[in-house]
Amino acid sequence: MGGELKTEKALLLFFLLTLPLVNPWVRGDGVGYYAYVRSMLIDGDLHFENEYLAGNPTFVLARVDEQGKLRPDVFTSTGHVDNHFTVGPAILWAPFLLVTHGTVKLLTLFGLDTPADGYSRPYLWTMAVATALYGFFGLMISFRLARQYFDERWAFLATIGIWFGSSLPVYMYFNPSWSHAHSAFTVALFLWYWHRTRGPRSALQWMLLGLLAGLMMNVYYPNALVMLVPLVESARSCVDRWRNDSHRWAAVGRLFVGNLLFLVAVAIGFLPTLVTRWIIYGSPLQSGYHLLAEWNWTRPELWNVLFSSNHGLLSWTPILLLSLAGLVRLRRFDGELALSLGLTFLAFYYVISSHLTWHGIGSFGNRFFVSLTPLFVVGLAAALEPLGRLAPRRGFALAGGMLGLFILWNAGLIFQWGTHMIPPRGPISWRQAARNQVTVVPVKVWGSLRAYLLSRGAMMEQIEKEDTRKLYADPAVSR
Repeated sequence: MGGELKTEKALLLFFLLTLPLVNPWVRGDGVGYYAYVRSMLIDGDLHFENEYLAGNPTFVLARVDEQGKLRPDVFTSTGHVDNHFTVGPAILWAPFLLVTHGTVKLLTLFGLDTPADGYSRPYLWTMAVATALYGFFGLMISFRLARQYFDERWAFLATIGIWFGSSLPVYMYFNPSWSHAHSAFTVALFLWYWHRTRGPRSALQWMLLGLLAGLMMNVYYPNALVMLVPLVESARSCVDRWRNDSHRWAAVGRLFVGNLLFLVAVAIGFLPTLVTRWIIYGSPLQSGYHLLAEWNWTRPELWNVLFSSNHGLLSWTPILLLSLAGLVRLRRFDGELALSLGLTFLAFYYVISSHLTWHGIGSFGNRFFVSLTPLFVVGLAAALEPLGRLAPRRGFALAGGMLGLFILWNAGLIFQWGTHMIPPRGPISWRQAARNQVTVVPVKVWGSLRAYLLSRGAMMEQIEKEDTRKLYADPAVSR
């Protein structure tokens, strides 16, 4: 018990040491995510005109006319601004921002000259720190899940490896207004509660599990695929009860009722999305995204999603190859869990491969898969565990050194992507990226890190200007 507490304290220390990396920035997709909470908190409505016009230049320029007004095609049939981004992150930010809003308004009574407008520094810092907290909670939950099957040292190394060797840190620290860190948290929370209540569940437990499923779908729609985990469990349990229970009809009936309650709770938990879709689009079933019928279901980009230089999952974040190998090995410890997590990844992989923008456009790595952070942590722990038997004395050090190399590569690539040494959108040259890792990154990283920590606003403004210049120099984008 004492060792477990020390490990969790070490993870907490890592988190506290990385908090200075938090970037209070609403940008890109984050404009749409943050608009929900800011509009409800400040304006009391879901009209996003002022939030969209307050967005970063690359976001605004794609939506305004020559007079700087939102174009007619930005509005829906209900007269609302087209906001297809999910409402889930706003739900998770809301408790923190409510406290911040109340505090700012109270302090203005005592002479504090800070606008209570949702965009002043207290609000943006609250949003950014809350996102980092959710990312950390997701990692901690994933660590505890991995610890159920593997020695604590492997669960710890796996958590650190995915924390700093995947796409997660970009969306946990650098782009906190996007949904991906929240998505990792909600999926981890769902899997944790599923695992905790695994086996015969009470009606209340089925409903709580359903509400958690609704929450993770509010954050990111493809998270619905994670419900394959309880589906596999229920299918196996149904077969076992039919074969072994003398009261088979009653036993299967109870399981059916439990699953029905689960689905009812999913629908209840998903109501925030359905209501906001109804208000914005006039129908709870209209998402604002491309119709599913338009996706490339028969021609999925299976190879490119994994290996393309255009934000391939494994080419950009190669540590995940170990995680996927570990998910296969997990069947030695828990066959049902390995099957359900493996099916979840494969379903996610197919859906993202069928997506019209499978590469995530301006993505670090393939950001869509950040949702599966807990699967990757468990898989990586399973992949590392044999080192303890193959090299009892040096296994931990060898694993740490290997993960350190993955993390260093990832950190250098994040630096190149964030400073536009490599294109933030589209394919990159791996030869150039590798050369930069050796010859440019070591020279520039410390000065840039100092600028990021001490004059972050100016640095972000310069990055935004450069991004705008490159984006609108593209003939396919400029108007």
